[in-house]
Amino acid sequence: MKINEKIIAEIKPKKKHIDYRALESESKRLENSFRTYGYLESELIEIKKNNDSTFTANYHLGKKIEYLKIHFDPENFSNKQISSISENSYETYFIIPFNKTESVLRELNKLQSSNGNAFAKLKLSNLKRSNDTLAAKIESNLGSTRKIDSIIVKGYEKFPRSFIKHAAGIKIGKKFNKNLLIKQNNIINNLPFSNSLKSPEALFEKNQTTVFLYLEKKNSNNFDGIIGFASKENGKGLELNGYINLELNNNLNFGEQFFINYKADGEEQRNFKVKTTLPYILQSPVGLSVELNLFRRDSTFSTNEQQIKAIYQAKPTTKYYLGYKANKSSNLQNTEDITTEIDDYSSTFGVGGVEYKNFQNSSIFPLKSTFLLEMQLGKRITDEFTDDQTQIQSILFHIFNLNNRNSFFVQNSTSILFSENFLTNELFRFGGINSIRGFTENSIDASLYSVLNTEYRYILSSKTYIHSIIDLGYFENDVINQKEKLYSFGIGLGLQTKAGLFKFNFANGNIENQDFKFSNSKIHFSLVTNF
Repeated sequence: MKINEKIIAEIKPKKKHIDYRALESESKRLENSFRTYGYLESELIEIKKNNDSTFTANYHLGKKIEYLKIHFDPENFSNKQISSISENSYETYFIIPFNKTESVLRELNKLQSSNGNAFAKLKLSNLKRSNDTLAAKIESNLGSTRKIDSIIVKGYEKFPRSFIKHAAGIKIGKKFNKNLLIKQNNIINNLPFSNSLKSPEALFEKNQTTVFLYLEKKNSNNFDGIIGFASKENGKGLELNGYINLELNNNLNFGEQFFINYKADGEEQRNFKVKTTLPYILQSPVGLSVELNLFRRDSTFSTNEQQIKAIYQAKPTTKYYLGYKANKSSNLQNTEDITTEIDDYSSTFGVGGVEYKNFQNSSIFPLKSTFLLEMQLGKRITDEFTDDQTQIQSILFHIFNLNNRNSFFVQNSTSILFSENFLTNELFRFGGINSIRGFTENSIDASLYSVLNTEYRYILSSKTYIHSIIDLGYFENDVINQKEKLYSFGIGLGLQTKAGLFKFNFANGNIENQDFKFSNSKIHFSLVTNF
């Protein structure tokens, strides 16, 4: 009987052997492999010697089993679980290709383990054959249901326990699930202030299940600076721009964060931001964030923004927040300029939003995807009128991993302001390395904008990568009735050094229907240093 060539290719029989014992071992392996493909009567008849160096193994295969019909107890497995495993599932049984038996049993065992049955065992009984189908009943030995009774941290004993409970989702009293525990441990490993030294372990005693986490504290304070060079508008010389970030994390072993950002371009535009976040107050899933933002554009206007938020961690990947924001802006001009629509105003907003983050096991790109949606409802007051206003902002990005070295990054940032009247000093400000590259930082005013950032990334080594830059943007400025499309192209480099992560970006930004000018190019250097 001739066996299917596809099966032979999958079994991959060895044709050369160092001695006769190795030949016998391989012959026995093939006999067992034939059985996994449905030849249950497979038997090695003989190994025939052809000459001093050539042997032939003869097998009896018998009739092949194509399908396995498994009867199950609905109390042990739900129809939803079974339908996720088999396309041919019914109320009390399901049918699978016979060669999938081992993988399906492993998956069923995982389902039992996820319900806290860490020592669950499955076996097939009452085997009956009918033509090319083998029927069987699956029997479950579930053992005792295990729940997490205690959690012990080794290495970093002062690790903030609230992050174990709320950020990772490892909670006392929850059913023990080994696979889920590994995923939860990866969340802890991706926190900015901790490393996982090895996979978590569990100690099973008669009436006690203890989970051990092996962690170490890592330097998570960082300093990030960018220096940018661009040609001046008159074409004579270069102007200097850039920003400085200082971020202090977990210095009190509370998971707290303190952030300072100072940003300036070469045209007397200044932005100062300070923010502090206190997570999981009193070990609850609720945290607090306070923020102050000061902005000044030369001698035109200044803006003062204050914001406070209460943050609720619903899931390890998802948080919701509610807050209050107050703005106050001053016209610094000696005379009113009707063309620019700048005026003194104050505004207050109620803030609500949701944020989702999903991490991956990567030292260079740990954050795989994120989604943020925020809405602000309030009113803006000037000496002449009061307007009800709504602001909507969203950020969505994802990394598509093509293989170990190649990936594609895509991000969309959108902000919209709804109002009866608009002032220049209340518009969104964007442009630069953190929005659309190839443009001066915060050089574009908009009542609506949407930016699509894309990068094709190639990892040269564990510490070096290069990437393309293709950014597309659209914005509207209702103060001056302006609508424009933007685009930029360029290249970038990332290099992990002893001092920190060094980034280099070169991008050229242009407006639609504008001639290409090399002088529009922007070069940005940044260095993120941990300490």
